[in-house]
Formats: sequence, structure tokens, C-alpha cells
Amino acid sequence: YGFINTCLKSLVVERYGEETWEKLRLQAGAQDSFLTFEVYKDEITMQLIDKACKILGVPADMVLREFGEYFFEFCKRSGYDHMLRTLGGNLYEFIENLDALHSYLSLSYQAKKGIEVLVLFVFPQEMNAPSFRVEKNEDGSMHLHYYSDRRGLCHIVPGIIGAAALDFFNIEISMEIVNQTEEEERTGKKEHIVFLVTQNPVFSYKERNEFSSSHQYLADSEKQIENQLNKEDLEKAKNTIRDRGSSVCPVKKSHWKTIRGIITLGKGKLLRGFDPVYPKSLWIDTKTLCNGLPFHMVFDKEVGQACVKQAGVSIQKIVPGLQTMGICLDHYFSIVHPEVPFTISSIQKFINSQFVFQTRREMMPESWKQRPMLELRGQMIWMESLQCMLYLCSPLLRTLHELEERQMHIADIAPHDVTRDLILLNQQRLAEMELSNQLERKKEELRILSKHLEEEKKKTETLLYAMLPQHVANQLKEGKRVEAGEFKECTILFSDVVTFTNICAQCEPIQIVLMLNSMYLQFDRLTTVHDVYKVETIGDAYMVVGGVPVPVPTHAERVANFALGMIIAAKGVQNPVSGNPIQIRVGIHTGPVLAGVVGEKMPRYCLFGDTVNIASRMESHGVPSKIHLSSSAYQCLKYKNFEMTERGEIEVKGKGKMHTYFLIRNKTATENEIMGRP
Repeated sequence: YGFINTCLKSLVVERYGEETWEKLRLQAGAQDSFLTFEVYKDEITMQLIDKACKILGVPADMVLREFGEYFFEFCKRSGYDHMLRTLGGNLYEFIENLDALHSYLSLSYQAKKGIEVLVLFVFPQEMNAPSFRVEKNEDGSMHLHYYSDRRGLCHIVPGIIGAAALDFFNIEISMEIVNQTEEEERTGKKEHIVFLVTQNPVFSYKERNEFSSSHQYLADSEKQIENQLNKEDLEKAKNTIRDRGSSVCPVKKSHWKTIRGIITLGKGKLLRGFDPVYPKSLWIDTKTLCNGLPFHMVFDKEVGQACVKQAGVSIQKIVPGLQTMGICLDHYFSIVHPEVPFTISSIQKFINSQFVFQTRREMMPESWKQRPMLELRGQMIWMESLQCMLYLCSPLLRTLHELEERQMHIADIAPHDVTRDLILLNQQRLAEMELSNQLERKKEELRILSKHLEEEKKKTETLLYAMLPQHVANQLKEGKRVEAGEFKECTILFSDVVTFTNICAQCEPIQIVLMLNSMYLQFDRLTTVHDVYKVETIGDAYMVVGGVPVPVPTHAERVANFALGMIIAAKGVQNPVSGNPIQIRVGIHTGPVLAGVVGEKMPRYCLFGDTVNIASRMESHGVPSKIHLSSSAYQCLKYKNFEMTERGEIEVKGKGKMHTYFLIRNKTATENEIMGRP
């Protein structure tokens, strides 16, 4: 279920960062987020764990153990803290009731296909949940038996159990695998791992002082009440306290709890030394028992088979064959959970587990075979004196619809059986879960839409920033009016293709487009390399500026280096007529300009002023494959490690005579540096 994969994602992101998770999920071929109630293939989780081991360079057992520890905290944060704490008063009881927890979740959270998984633990019954069986040893240690269809995940268990022991019972435990086999007795050849669990109490300095003082207080209390208790009862009290002190999971008691533990209730009766009282004979007749417990069965072992000796009235109504006493129980039922053979010896091994029986379709009356088969859930109790097994159970029903499908009624369930309430309450629960599921799906859809919207926004902004300066574009997006700005000094460059008119006359239009595109792509890359602003292109003319829209003192050097790169780049573009490299003219001038946005439809960032005209004249009066400089551009580059030659005075249209120069090269930069190559 998505709960598991979400936990794994949370672990990786929290401890190793978003980038590691992104890398991990891409390698595993997994999606970025998971729905809590959605069922996912086991292979996805296995792939994520496998890739995590490789990316992090950590052995699988360590990754699984860390995941187990984190999963326990993740469950607590997800609202399961109280549920887990109430499983048992010590670690033994906690583990003993894990299968019961699975069974509850299976019943309570069933909706559509899904159950929300709270696993240890780790998968619900409908997904072949693992089973846990625990045995106490004389030295206080335990043997934990773990059964699972999923090989290689056993190292999760020490992580989760260890975290639960420390958090709930304040004890540190160590777990080591002492046996690992395939369980032949269980169907499906499940992996059977046996852990040796050893426990050590953990007390802080303050707790240790309080614990020792409580023992002293207990000793004083015993002296005070010694006159009130006879010697036999006092001895029993001491033995009981001593036995409690050596329990599997010691728990620190308060002073008042200790006192209450030895207060007398009537003459010689101790609360902590409670012994139940049983009647000499059973005060209930057979008919009342079968009616009062309508879902129960008693069976024994005859010739290795489970033979029915007694059955409740409701179960007889549903399975008419049970009215014939002495029949073999496994002819009418199969054991769904735990997956054990239908023998007394196998059942005794899992006596602390909840057992789920399912009716066999082939043994039902012909008219009933189209109905869904009924499942029963309950506990097994071994009656040593009778050598029989008692199965106390209830129908495993989740909704009114399931009740109707089996043609049963609420009246068929005993009034004291909480299954009645659970069926009714679960109707509302399922509706709430369905709503929660829909909200989660909508949330995921919105997250994906938001992600796509953000991507489209970035594309739009990239396109907008290619047309206008970023700060200008941002002002326009905010609906602000962009004021024109005056720049006291900047450097403007114009270029065009030599004999472009003749080339156009002799070529197909598509050839011209391909030629210009090839050339402009290289020029555009150079604007990024030298950080100059591309103003516009008109036909074969290309215009850039340095120092606008962001003023910089190195505007002339940037444009000069860009111009040198243009000459080199043009040599790589082929003339579609002659097949030779094309030739370009470049003109540069430095001076003041006014810059602003013109128009509302397809707005452009334009430059105005005589500086623009003079830069254009430098280009039109230039020489093929040369960079023509005005005197002001020359003065800006004069002491900046550029080699330049004097052209002299020339007649410039509309400007008269002007002294101009040619830019030859950059004395300190290599061609690769000019072109921005590695």
C-alpha cells in the first residue's frame, strides 16, 4: 500500500535529501508520490530498497533495519501511537497481539480493494500478512517466530520491534537470527525466521533513584502492615512482588501503585495475589450455551482429523452439515489465517493467533453456492481435561452489504457480540474513507497540475525573457508602466551579411532561412558567453548592446569580444550560392542612448538616439570580415589589451568625415575563450 512507499520516501528525503530521492525513484522507475489507500506492486518497494542500497552504498540489512526504526516513528506520527501502545503491557504481549492488530485493520479499513496498512508487521491479511509467534525462555529471553511470503525483508523486524521496545517499555533489546528455514507445515512455503530476543532495562539516573526509593518505600510499607496480615498471606505477597520484579519486561511503579498492590481485600485476599474461583459444577445447560454462543465449535482429534463435537445454533444454520456431530471439520471449513494444516497439533502452535475459517463452497447446499462464502474469526482455546479444542468466533463481516450477500441478519449475531456494532459503524467509516480517498486523489491531481503549471510558467517566462529584459518583463507582468531609461554610455553593435540581396535572388527562401538560423543560433550563444543584450534582428541585420539594460563598466570589452566571436562563427556558415563561408560586416560605436518599451501588442525593448545611427553607419561603411570601430569605441578599448589598426578618415553618410579604426584581436584571450568553448 502507498503508506509503505510514502514512509520510504519520507525516510530518504528527511535523512538524505530530495535529490537522493529523485535519483533513487528514477532508477527504480517509481512515481514521485503514492496514495495511502492505493495498492501497489511489491516489485516497486523492492526496487526502491535495492536502489537505495546501491546509491547509499549500505548493505540491505542495514537499510531495512533503519527503515524499520523509521517506520515505527512514521506510524506514530500518522496517528497510530495510541493503538500501538494499547497492544500489551510488556513486549511479550505486544508481539503476541500483532496478528490481532492485522486482523482488526483488515476488518476496519476494508474499502474497495484496500486496507490501510499498519504493518509490522508489515502487510495486511489480504496481502499475505506475516505472522508472529513468541515463546518465553527460562532465562527471560524470548524466541520470536516470523513467517512471511516475502523473502529478504526479515531485517525490518528488529528495527521496528527494537524501536517499540525502547519507546513503549523503556528497554533495549538485541535480536539475532538463530534459525532460518522454509516452513514446510504452512501452505505457500513461507519463510520462517527465528529471532532470539534478549532484553536489558534502560533507566535514566533520575528514574534509577526513583526506582530504588520505591523499593525502600515498599519495604517500609511491608513492616507497617505486617501485623495486619497473617504469615501465610505475607509470604504470598512477598513471593508475588519478587516474581513481578523478575518479569520479562520490568516496569517502574509509583509508590501508590506499590501500596495498592499489597492492600488486603477481605481476610487474607491480596489484589496482586489474585486467584480465580471456579464453581464445582458447570451451571449452564447445553441448549443455553449453544444459543448464547451461536458461533462456536468444539472439536477433538480422532485419527489425526478434527472432528466436531458441538456447534452453536447460528453456525449450524449457515453450515447445515454441522448438525451431524462427529463430522470432519476440514470438510466444511478451510483455515485462511494463519496458514496451517487443519490438525490439532498445528493449531496448538499458533494458539495465541486469531484464526479465520472460511466455508467450503463445494459442501454448501446447491442453492447457496452462488453466495460469497462466510468467514469466521475468533480464538482457539485448548481444553486439556477434555482433550478438545474450543473455537469461539464471530462472523467476519464488514458492511451491511456483506451481511445481505450471505442472506444473514443482525438477529443471527448474538446481542453481546460487538460485530453487530462494528457492521453498523463501519458503514459510516467506509463512507468517510471513500471521501478521504477522493480528497487524497484530488490533492494528488492538483499537485500534478500545479507541477505542470509551474513548468509551463517557466517556459513562458523563458520565452518572455528572450524577448524583453527580465526586470522589464517582470514589471509588465505586474501590470506596471515601464518608464524609459537614459544610459549615459553603452556600446552598440550592428552586423549584416555581405551581398545578402544577391544571395536571396539566387536561392530558395528555405535556404535563406536555414542559413540565417544556423548563423543566429551561434550568435545567440555568444550573447550568453559575453553577457551582452540582443536587441533585435531584421533580415540579415543583427543588433546587440553592452551596458543596457544593466549598466556595466566593461560594456565596450564585452561587445568587442562578442564581435570577434561573430567573425569566427561566420566562417562556419556556408553560402548556399557559392558553397564558401559567408562574410559579414560589423560596426561598433559607443555613446549615450534612451531605452524603453514600445507598443502593447508584441512590445519590444528599443534603443533611441544618435548612437544607434552612428553604430549602423559603422556597419554599412565597414569592410567584409572586418570589425569597424568609431573613435569613441576605440577610446574605450585603447588600454584594454585589444589590437586595433587605424583606418583613417572616411566620409560617413549624414555625418560627414569621421576618423575610424579596425579591431583585429584580443591580445590576452584565446579563440576558445572568445567562443566560450571548454
